[in-house]
Amino acid sequence: MATVNSAYAEPSLGGFSFENCKRNAYLETKGIKMPTARKTGTTIAGIIFKDGVILGADTRATEDTIVADKNCSKIHFIAPNIYCCGAGTAADTEMTTQMISSNLELHRLSTGREGRVCTANRMLKQFLFRYQGYISAALVLGGVDCTGPHLYTVHPHGSTDKLPYVSMGSGSLAAMATFEDRFKPNMELEEAKQLVRDAIAAGIFNDLGSGSNVDLCVITKGKVDYIRPHDIANLKGVRQGSYKYKRGTTAVLTKSVRSLPIDIQTTVTGEAMDTS
Repeated sequence: MATVNSAYAEPSLGGFSFENCKRNAYLETKGIKMPTARKTGTTIAGIIFKDGVILGADTRATEDTIVADKNCSKIHFIAPNIYCCGAGTAADTEMTTQMISSNLELHRLSTGREGRVCTANRMLKQFLFRYQGYISAALVLGGVDCTGPHLYTVHPHGSTDKLPYVSMGSGSLAAMATFEDRFKPNMELEEAKQLVRDAIAAGIFNDLGSGSNVDLCVITKGKVDYIRPHDIANLKGVRQGSYKYKRGTTAVLTKSVRSLPIDIQTTVTGEAMDTS
């Protein structure tokens, strides 16, 4: 009869359960390797300006070291007055934002009032905290409601921040450097759009996981302007030389022609189809 190590079978006490952590540590002592985290790449950002909120994102989707999609959409619909940028695993960000969008719509129908940004933020953070970071969805949530413009970052483990300018993703350091240098309160629309564009472009040019175009979403009271693409930051270069060579450039040393014996059967066997 097999015996179980009591150190791994004892139930944990307190509000959290670490049974899986103990199990994984035990399996690693037996030579079983745990799956490693997958590296993701994105630059998403947002700022609060004079009349509302501007969200921005790049459009490169990566699959490990491969660019899987050059023009994917990373700004997701939550409500008519709320949008959300997603970084991390594409499927996780898509499904998480769709589910919260559905729940917020049910909440709006139940209360008869427009959804608030803080409500969407609470729904997201409670959902993600439940999975302790195993849902790889880092989000920038922005919108305008009856209390004014709001901007949040939502981390995969459920913690949130409410700030006037934010960035997330692998290119977030480059984007944040741009914000720290040029952001100021109560910016005009065009100046704010240019700042978000430059912040995303900084991520595109300084992070291998970010690339291609810049998408913007301008949310004001009663209006949303989803600009896709706003700018093509990473233009494809023009090939300088030609790799086409004239016939005969490479010499043919030997040449032989052989006929292949192929037996082609033209007889079709089988039962006739019943059409009655």
